Amino acid sequence: MNKIKELVVLSLTLLSVPLFAQPKGAVYLDDKKPIEERIEDALSRMTLEEKVAMCHAQSKFSSAGVPRLGIPEVWCSDGPHGIRAEVFWDEWNTAGWTNDSCIAFPALTCLAATWNPEMSALYGKSIGEEARYRNKNVLLGPGVNIYRTPLNGRNFEYMGEDPYLSSTMVVPYIQEVQKNGVAACVKHFALNNQEVDRDHINVNVSDRALYEIYLPAFKAAVQKGGAWAIMGSYNKYKGEHCCHNQYLLNDILRKEWGFDGVVVSDWGGVHDTKQAIYNGLDMEFGSWTNGLTWSASNAYDNYYLAMPFLKLLRSGEVKEEEVDKKVRNILRMIFRTTMNRNRPFGSFGTEEHALAGRKIAQEGIVLLQNKKNVLPVDLAKVKRIAVIGENAVKRMTIGGGSSSLKVKYE
Repeated sequence: MNKIKELVVLSLTLLSVPLFAQPKGAVYLDDKKPIEERIEDALSRMTLEEKVAMCHAQSKFSSAGVPRLGIPEVWCSDGPHGIRAEVFWDEWNTAGWTNDSCIAFPALTCLAATWNPEMSALYGKSIGEEARYRNKNVLLGPGVNIYRTPLNGRNFEYMGEDPYLSSTMVVPYIQEVQKNGVAACVKHFALNNQEVDRDHINVNVSDRALYEIYLPAFKAAVQKGGAWAIMGSYNKYKGEHCCHNQYLLNDILRKEWGFDGVVVSDWGGVHDTKQAIYNGLDMEFGSWTNGLTWSASNAYDNYYLAMPFLKLLRSGEVKEEEVDKKVRNILRMIFRTTMNRNRPFGSFGTEEHALAGRKIAQEGIVLLQNKKNVLPVDLAKVKRIAVIGENAVKRMTIGGGSSSLKVKYE
């Protein structure tokens, strides 16, 4: 028994020891100081190499922190309908964990169909708690692109085809997610309205249509929801890819709307180093996602914002202030999330979350006809109910890409 007590005391003692030597006068570690002071202090202590490392991925879903300063890595999780199962460091295959079965929440098109901001708040609270429990500090969602064609493969991930509805529903979702110390990363900015040739299509749209139809939900997400992150989209607008687009990211998002968060690329959405440097991108994820392209032992070093960026900085062709702009935004998000001492602990896979998902799904049902008053079903008269179509024969939550979930219930 005494040995056990000694081990417990030793464990508690070790937990109380900092994992790194705190630098003298470390303002960045003092959460009583204004966040902008903390950012500048941390930035002044970082090397050029450390700054660049924060601007690009180091694995499928993470980017580097600064271990010697105690600044943690950034960890993202696919959403926006559930917290994706853990994958290997550099593979899409699941890591085989036995404790990462999440709650599958209804698709966002179903959430929008509730026409109820209270359901959006419940959704954000619940999925935010799940993300926090799994120690993710960026949830890659919600999505608010406007439906332009019924063939867009991402329609189910978005909040409908009405800009007012999307603008209203996105705000409580973001606010409740972020109360958990998890950044909501609103996607895909902007005009990601079709799947065909999505990586290269140049979307032509009038300024009036852009501002009245396609941008209002993103604007509400930033100015009313206070989103801490935005994800660029695959397509082009005005001839530039949207993940490094002067007009969308610098002119509209930063200057017009006052966005102070992080701009994240969609996975593989970056195509040009200099545009990525100057046109508003902060963090590059997923380029060459097999991790081996260019026969490099670490393909992440070849990302547009990795060694190519560092070489331009070292040569003086690009000024250090350009990387500083990006790192300020990244640090601001880290201080709001993983370095927030008041961040709650979250919860995962609970009955409460399962019931929340069910309630949202029930409110999202839209009854178009009720011939012969068949609904509500009288269970005293009906013994069997036939379910027709894909939902009868196929598990829907294991679908591909960012909506692939390993779920506790279906």
